[in-house]
Amino acid sequence: MFTGLVKDIGTVVDVVKSGDWTLRIKTDKLPIFNTPVGASMACAGICLTIVSKSYNVFDAQISPETMKKTTVMKWVPGTLVNLEPAMRLGDEFGGHMVSGHIDGIAFVTNKERIGDSLNLQFEAPHDLVRFLAPKGSATLDGVSLTINEVDHALFTINIIPHTQNATTLGKLSIGDGVNFEVDLLARYIERLLQPQC
Repeated sequence: MFTGLVKDIGTVVDVVKSGDWTLRIKTDKLPIFNTPVGASMACAGICLTIVSKSYNVFDAQISPETMKKTTVMKWVPGTLVNLEPAMRLGDEFGGHMVSGHIDGIAFVTNKERIGDSLNLQFEAPHDLVRFLAPKGSATLDGVSLTINEVDHALFTINIIPHTQNATTLGKLSIGDGVNFEVDLLARYIERLLQPQC
């Protein structure tokens, strides 16, 4: 489980495209040397398992399902990714409940400066529109965010200067895709409301 509060911007240093791909990611702020192999790390919102590590570098494998649902197929050496280790018992819960299980890719359709903030509009996959709600939560590339407005598949979020600098979202351009995870509570509420066989 994660909170959607990014702890570092890591850098992809290698991509091995054989079988289940292996990513090598470098971090300057996270204590990977204290993180056990087998631990979970949210990488641009994707919950990945650390399969090997060194002082400030870790490797994670990517399954075909993850390749299909996320932006990882476009990652190359130099790609920047938001990083968050899994929550530990007693950690402050400052974002919202994030599983790291990506539902699809949302694409930037508009970008506008409003004061010091950045207003971004995204188009969600059409099968996920039912999970969008004004003032609801969404996770984009691992960042916990509040949805401002919803118009069918389009939704807007506001990025304050801190978030622009502490995550990769400030670097987005129109047409870029981000890993999109719907609000966990909305997902379970929808399931509870469905007729059961």
